[in-house]
Amino acid sequence: MPPRSCLCGLPASYQDCCGKLHRGVAAAATAEQLMRSRYSAFAVGDAAYLLRTWHPSSRPSQLDLDKRLRWVRLEILETTGGSVVHTEGTVRFRAHYLDRGRPGEMEEHSRFVRVEGRWVYAGAV
Repeated sequence: MPPRSCLCGLPASYQDCCGKLHRGVAAAATAEQLMRSRYSAFAVGDAAYLLRTWHPSSRPSQLDLDKRLRWVRLEILETTGGSVVHTEGTVRFRAHYLDRGRPGEMEEHSRFVRVEGRWVYAGAV
């Protein structure tokens, strides 16, 4: 069952926020929105969405998500470009998780580009 509130940190329900992107009924308008939706996809275990939103040149053939991790909070630290008028942008973020009850975090500065008009994850900067 999907979560009620969106895991990406925005004040909306999952169904009205990242859930629409995961279901394919909407596309991310900005690099930050794609980053948030990818974080939510990790949190709900949606590997297919993660693969669909990965740049074709670096996309793995499959993705095995670590089921021991429970993603609990996302912080957006900085963005550059990535708006509705840009073709590329970056998002620096910190993602918090629990691993068998122990807290942890990972930080990345991610690069996003548009491919055929849609934002995709192009890798870490």
